[in-house]
Amino acid sequence: MNSQPLLDQVAIVTGGAQGLGAAIVERLASEGAHVVVADMNLAGAQATATAVAQATGRRTWALAVDVTVEEQVAAMVDQTLETFGRLDILVANAGIVIAGAIDELDLARWRKVVDVNLTGYFLCAKHAARVMKSRRSGVIIQINSKSGKKGSFKNGAYAASKFGGIGLTQSIALELAEYGVRVNAVCPGNLLDSPLWQESLYSQYAQRLGISEEEVRQRYVDQVPMKRGCTYQDVTNVVVFLASEQASYMTGQAINVTGGQEMR
Repeated sequence: MNSQPLLDQVAIVTGGAQGLGAAIVERLASEGAHVVVADMNLAGAQATATAVAQATGRRTWALAVDVTVEEQVAAMVDQTLETFGRLDILVANAGIVIAGAIDELDLARWRKVVDVNLTGYFLCAKHAARVMKSRRSGVIIQINSKSGKKGSFKNGAYAASKFGGIGLTQSIALELAEYGVRVNAVCPGNLLDSPLWQESLYSQYAQRLGISEEEVRQRYVDQVPMKRGCTYQDVTNVVVFLASEQASYMTGQAINVTGGQEMR
């Protein structure tokens, strides 16, 4: 059995500069892939790309991309082909969270969440698909959320965007199956130690719920049957599986990685 199941494959990871995205970049490279680190934060993407290349010996490349701008997404795919000669894996990880009650969330913030999380995924999948269809092989993986399976209190824009992402995943999977391209989603639980939580969500939710940030964390841990938050390794284990030939008969799936919190 190959100790590097993704040896010499080429992957793009959007939102790859930090947090879960950077962890996915590192894990794909450690499994043998060459990785394009795409992010609006070019300096962060370059730092991640350099660190991962030094640690793994794989080729990496940083690219500034706003996934909501089609011209930039198309260029990302085209430049990946020019640089690496192929594209085997797309991980659509870029995403944002803006919480707010339905009667308080303004239209601009709603549109921003949907634009990044759903339209951005659509654009990335669209331009990866045009390459993968012609090669009759490839894997598209969306990083979704448990909020793509169940509504999220005062977080409707995010949940709506993630529910839409699962519908899009299933639809693209149906379209691309005959071309040998597999499309799946990963639905993580709460990554309680991630920068997103530590720098944004704890404060947002503490304000929303009227409790301390420490109480927010404990509340979310208590909701999980396995009594811990989701980790990057939990998620990247599933990403690597879905990207590999071990998942060759899986498409259109949205895999929960939630410690039992979500089971549908």
